[in-house]
Amino acid sequence: MSMHSSSLTTFSGRGVGVAPAAAVSAASSTGENQHITFTVGSEEYGINILAVREIRGWTPETKLPNLPHYVRGVINLRGAIIPIVDLRIRFGGGATDATKHHVVIVVLAGDGKMWGLLADTISDILAIPHDQVRPTPGIGRELSDDAYLTGLFTAHQRMVALLDINRLFSQAKSEFEAAGD
Repeated sequence: MSMHSSSLTTFSGRGVGVAPAAAVSAASSTGENQHITFTVGSEEYGINILAVREIRGWTPETKLPNLPHYVRGVINLRGAIIPIVDLRIRFGGGATDATKHHVVIVVLAGDGKMWGLLADTISDILAIPHDQVRPTPGIGRELSDDAYLTGLFTAHQRMVALLDINRLFSQAKSEFEAAGD
């Protein structure tokens, strides 16, 4: 993992917290955003660092009945109940066989709800200039669901798909709430 220690701090060995928004807002004013990148299978994704609240090691979830198929269950994070989304399933793959080597990225969606994203590994923190983000190719739903993406970025000979957390969870939120009815 090639993270800069000035960007992240450790919380009691169980997780990693993201630096305060003030520390990364300067990057936004210079025409770039910082993204935490992570892997799901062989693919690499990025999330704007301002949406990330915490990165923690995998802990088993509590299963609840009638959840959407990609929501594994919930965890208790210091009194907050957080649904855990298996990104491998959400992106059309099979279920993740989670181990102690997997991570949960706790994010805050635009509606103020926290979600946990189950990912394989954390890769990096990248400062991505706005003018280097490329649009998705618009392949169409029959080949690819790029509705969750804000664009693509090439970093060190690897392609990073940048996720839009609000779009990713707009459908999930309604499905999760419907499951509770």
